[in-house]
This record gives sequence, structure tokens and C-alpha cells, in this order.
Amino acid sequence: MNLIDVTKTFQTDDDCLAYLETMRWPDGIRCPVCGNNHISKITRKTASKNKRTRIYQCLEPTCKNQFSATSGTIFNDSHLPLTKWFMALALIVDAKKSMSAKQLQEHLGIGSYRTAWYMAHRIRKSMAPRSDDKLSGIVEMDETYVGGKGHGIGRSWHKRFENKEVVVGIKERGGRVRMFHTTDAKIETLAKFLKEHVSADVEAINTDELRAYPKALRLSGHAPEKHMTVNHSKNVYVDGNATTNGIESAFSLFKRAIIGSYHQVSIKHLHRYLSEFETRFNARKEKDRFNPTLRRMLGVEPMPYAELVAE
Repeated sequence: MNLIDVTKTFQTDDDCLAYLETMRWPDGIRCPVCGNNHISKITRKTASKNKRTRIYQCLEPTCKNQFSATSGTIFNDSHLPLTKWFMALALIVDAKKSMSAKQLQEHLGIGSYRTAWYMAHRIRKSMAPRSDDKLSGIVEMDETYVGGKGHGIGRSWHKRFENKEVVVGIKERGGRVRMFHTTDAKIETLAKFLKEHVSADVEAINTDELRAYPKALRLSGHAPEKHMTVNHSKNVYVDGNATTNGIESAFSLFKRAIIGSYHQVSIKHLHRYLSEFETRFNARKEKDRFNPTLRRMLGVEPMPYAELVAE
């Protein structure tokens, strides 16, 4: 479902709520607190601050909870029309290099930048859950650095990374990618990601010449003979079947999003930007990226603004 489909199908908030109800309760509406299916619809006779239509009340005497399809979800307490939420989602899931909060504000006519920024981060939070299936086949693993400018031109090469943050990436050749914001690229850190996200039956693990990788593979329980290396320091990028070009291309796309769309990102929220990119990249061959993400938005707990901006 693309932006044109969304604008045609969901012209009012009532259209959006009806769709969310069907998605959240395919077998009939139930109270999100007690699970009771004995409910009544509330019809407002006077104007109210709560402009949501389709408000229900649980008829269980010990509960009597009032709710709608957005209660307890990432949409919770949002004063934005759901039509704008749906359009924002359609834009974000289909934008190869993502969509900045400023662009969302201008395209959707949102009153303030802060509101658009808050909405975008709530959508990103919903894109975080990933499958527990481990990566298999031929896997490429690499690390990159994002953030401030380094100062390594000259005597100290290591100073190039002083003001930067580490991102570790793992990618199936021709398949899924996973990216992680981490504190370092040491042996124990790399071993943890390998153990948690790469199958023990993997066909091969391709890396560059970083010295930590051989020890990390052994520590994670992967067979050393499955390790294939390309020596970038000697300008070698493909050595037979060994290459890390796939994960490096994914890194490159992510960095172009930072430069071209966001211009800069807060390190505090880097994990959400990575989740957004990862989810969109892994669904690049899917015709419908809208509905799976919308379904996740109904299953994610609310994120208050105070939580988002807290130190």
C-alpha cells in the first residue's frame, strides 16, 4: 500500500480507526485491559477534548475501561489526525533514504517541527522488532563509524575515530541485514553479535582484516575454517568468493540517508534510525511495507515525549 492508496482509502479518522480495529481485533473488539468482549459503543452528544470517534466501554463490572483502537499503542495520546499518521507511515516505509521530520512537517502540514519529530521517532520505535531467525548462508560482517569529524590526518591514525560511534553490521549475501550501535568493536563485542545473530551452520563468514575477528569467531563457537578475509589495507575488495561489499553497500546507503535526509542524527537516538533502515532494507523486495509496520505500531507500548527527550 503506497501513499496514493493510503490517501484514497483513508480519507477520515473514522476510516483509519475502522481499519485499526479490524487489524487489532480480527475476531471482534475486546477490552485491552481485561480481554472481555462484552462492550458498548459510546456516542458523544456534546463536543469533547477527545476527538476520537469509535470509543468503547468495557461492560465487565470490575473493569469498565473506556478505550479505542489506539489505546495502549504507539498512537496513544496523539492529537494528530490518524490520516496524517497513516500518510507519514507510507512516506517513511517507502523512502529509500528515509524522510526527515522537517520534510514530514512540510509535506503533511504539521504545525510544529517537534510534533513531526516525535511522530517520526514513534514510528521508528515500532520498526525495531526483528525476527529471532539467525542469519545463514554466506554472511558478511563489518564495522563502521558515524558521528563527528575525526582528527587522524597525520601522526595518530586512531584519532580518526575519537568523536565517532561504532556501528556493527551483519548481512546475508543477497538477504537480510542487521545493524547495531555499540560502544566498541572489541573481540567480546563482536563475538556476542556473532553468537546471537549468526547461525552455527553458516556456510561462510566474510570480514575484513581486523585482528579481532578470528578470536571473536572462536569465542562465539563458529568454526575458524568458515572465516574468509579480504585485505582492504592492500586495496583488495574481492578475493574469490570473499568480499564484504554487501554490508559496505548497506552502510553506504545508511550514511547517505544521514547526509541527504537527516543531515545529522543524535547519537542518543541512533539505534532507532538503524532500526528504521534495517526494517526498510529487509523489506525492500516486499510490495506492501505499510501494513506490517502498522501492525507493529499496534503492538508497541506508548513512548511519552518525556521518555524520548530524557537524558
